[in-house]
Amino acid sequence: MRLLERMRKDWFMIGIVLAIAGAKLEPSMGVNGGPLKPEITVSYIAVATIFFNSGLSLKTEELTSALVHLKLHLFIQIFTLAFFPATIWLFLQLLSITPINEWLLKGLQTVGCMPPPVSSAVILTKAVGGNEGIVITPLLLLLFLGSSSSVPFTSIFSQLFMTVVVPLIIGQIVRRYIKDWLERKKPPFGAISSSVLLMIIYTTFCDTFSNPNIDLDKFSLVLILVIIFSIQLSFMLLTFVFSTRNNSGFTPADTVAIIFCSTHKSLTLGIPMLKIVFAGHEHLSLISVPLLIYHPAQILLGSVLVPTIKSWMVSRQKGVKLTRPTV
Repeated sequence: MRLLERMRKDWFMIGIVLAIAGAKLEPSMGVNGGPLKPEITVSYIAVATIFFNSGLSLKTEELTSALVHLKLHLFIQIFTLAFFPATIWLFLQLLSITPINEWLLKGLQTVGCMPPPVSSAVILTKAVGGNEGIVITPLLLLLFLGSSSSVPFTSIFSQLFMTVVVPLIIGQIVRRYIKDWLERKKPPFGAISSSVLLMIIYTTFCDTFSNPNIDLDKFSLVLILVIIFSIQLSFMLLTFVFSTRNNSGFTPADTVAIIFCSTHKSLTLGIPMLKIVFAGHEHLSLISVPLLIYHPAQILLGSVLVPTIKSWMVSRQKGVKLTRPTV
């Protein structure tokens, strides 16, 4: 199962490259008003499909039982939805005086606002043998960057409700009635969401390549790439230090969940959110670039670090067992 999931992720990253390349070759297909009609098919149908699919696949019963790890959830929520975006915001105040493209910097802030993905963080956590703990709060993006959108807040909120909340709830309701069938057949939820997401990415970059006024300099792109890898490594180290203090109260398995779930960010949620919040914005694709970089970067770093973290966790767990008094 892990191998199939990893192969799907590899193909998805290749799909992102192909989607952007396709938009470069034929941008007229996916622009607003073009044959694909993205203002309808993407802004409403595609986004709603992703979250209906999420509703069908979300195992609420497992989330309910996981609430026992209240301290773990609280740490992840505070780090992901408060410390992470606030730290990025402070960091961007320094970067704002550099020649880095301002829209890429705004995109870096959107990365900070994103919750962790159910897919990569959980898979890497399971690969090591840790616990799972993820809470998603997509409206954080509006708190930090709502004022940058060209769309009124009321319009953003209503579209979020209709294309995110409603499909998610409907998916959960439908799941209650076909739960046994879903468990038997195991539909390819991940493949469906990935395919729809590639369509969203394609149409987003179609708008960019059809606009001759938008230019992305390579210097800014390389710097953003270095910054993203540095942020991920720094935050993974920081969560490790916080969660392994003597008085933290976290087990080695909890630490693994904290490292991955607190630092990974959701592309599946992020791209549709940006499409809604920055609807019609000519720099939407540039704002999306840091998130598109962050996604494969977190998979790459996570995969490289899994053996080391697993070795550390096993040794710590053995140490705990050896120090337990015998009865």
